[in-house]
Amino acid sequence: MTQLITTDKNSYAAMAKMVGIANEGAAYSDSQLPRLKMIHESIMGTKEFDGKQAKVEVVEAGSFKLEMPNGSVHYAPSIKMRMILQRFSHKRWIPGDAKTQGRYVKSMMTDDAKLESDLKDDDGGFNCGKPAGYIKDFKALPTKMQDTIKQIKRVRGIFGTVDLVNPTDDNGNKVTVDTTPFIWEVENREAFKEMGSVFASLFKMQRLPMQHYITVNSDERQIASGNKYYVPVPSLDLSVEIPTDDATQELGANFMAWIDRQNTSIMEKWKEKVDAKMSDDDVDVVNDMVQIEVDDEEAA
Repeated sequence: MTQLITTDKNSYAAMAKMVGIANEGAAYSDSQLPRLKMIHESIMGTKEFDGKQAKVEVVEAGSFKLEMPNGSVHYAPSIKMRMILQRFSHKRWIPGDAKTQGRYVKSMMTDDAKLESDLKDDDGGFNCGKPAGYIKDFKALPTKMQDTIKQIKRVRGIFGTVDLVNPTDDNGNKVTVDTTPFIWEVENREAFKEMGSVFASLFKMQRLPMQHYITVNSDERQIASGNKYYVPVPSLDLSVEIPTDDATQELGANFMAWIDRQNTSIMEKWKEKVDAKMSDDDVDVVNDMVQIEVDDEEAA
C-alpha cells in the first residue's frame, strides 16, 4: 500500500507509470468496490395514469449503472468522474453446456496498455488462451485458435470516483448518491478506444487523469440486425485542475491494494489449476508405466 505514497509526485514519468498511462501514447475478494457499467436495454416499470397501471420506460438504455457492495443499484443518464488510475487485463466468456455452467476466465491486471506480456489467468493458463504479443497474421493461425481469440476481450479497468448526474433507482425514483469510488471494466472495443482517447490526450499534455474531471454521456450505435448498443462519449474538462493531495494519494493506494489482492487471488487460482493438472499428468504417467510392465510380463 506504500507504492503510491512513495511515488515522486514531482516526476511526471513516475506518476504516469503508476496510473498506467506511460504506454498509452504508443498503444492504440476481499474488499468490495462499487462497479460502474453501462446498460444497453431500457428498464421497464409501471406508472399509474388515471387510476390505471401502464408499462413505461423508467431507466433509459445507454444509462450508467453503479452497483454498490450492499446490493443497491443506482442509474444516471450522465456521469462526472475523476479517473485515478487504470490497469489492463484479458477476459473470456466460456459458454456452458448440459453438464457445466458458463463462466468467465480472467487474467491478472497490468499497467501495460499493449498487453504484450504473458498474464496468468484463473483457469491455469495465460491471457485467457491468447498468444502473447502482436499477432502479425491472424488468418494463418489454426481455426480453433482464431475462434478462441475472438472470444477474448481486452479490458481497460478504470479506477476513480464518480458523481451520478440526476441519479435514480431501478424504478425511476430520484435518489441521492454521494461521490463514490469505483472500478469500471471497459471491454467493448469502441468503448475501450473512446475512454482510451482521454488517457492518450492527457499523456500528450503530460497531465495526470486525477487532475481533471471528465463528463461522460452515451451515444447509440446500431448493427446490421437492427439491435442497438451504446458507447461512452467522454468530455475532458481542462478548465479546472484538481490538486493531487494526500487524500488522492491514499485513494490511489487503496486502489492499488485492491488490484494486488485481485492479482494474488488469480495467481492462487492459477497455481491450483496447474497443480491439479500436474497431478493428473503424474497419474497418467504411472498408469502408462504399469501398462508397459504388464505388457512386458505378457510378452515373456
